[in-house]
Amino acid sequence: MISGGIADEIRAEEGNLKYEYFFPMNDDETVLLIDAWKDQTALDIHHKSPMMSEIISLREKYNLSMKVERYITNESGIPDRDKDYIRKVKI
Repeated sequence: MISGGIADEIRAEEGNLKYEYFFPMNDDETVLLIDAWKDQTALDIHHKSPMMSEIISLREKYNLSMKVERYITNESGIPDRDKDYIRKVKI
C-alpha cells in the first residue's frame, strides 16, 4: 500500500479527507486504518475505483482479515459536558 503508491493515490482522490495507518505498539499483527471522506458519494466512488481492485488483491495475497467500524462526525460539535475533558495546548 505504501511502497506501491496506492495509499498516496487514495489520498489524492477527490473527496478524501484522511487516509492514515497506525500500528499498535503491543500487536505487530494489527494495522489500524483511519480514512475519512467528504461524504458517502465520495466513498462510493472510491469503492468503485481501480485502486479497490488492487487493495482486494493485496488482501487475498496476504490472507488479511478485516474488522470495520464506522464513526460519523457529530455535526453539532463536541457537547459542552465533554469539553472539560479535552486539553488544548495554548500556543
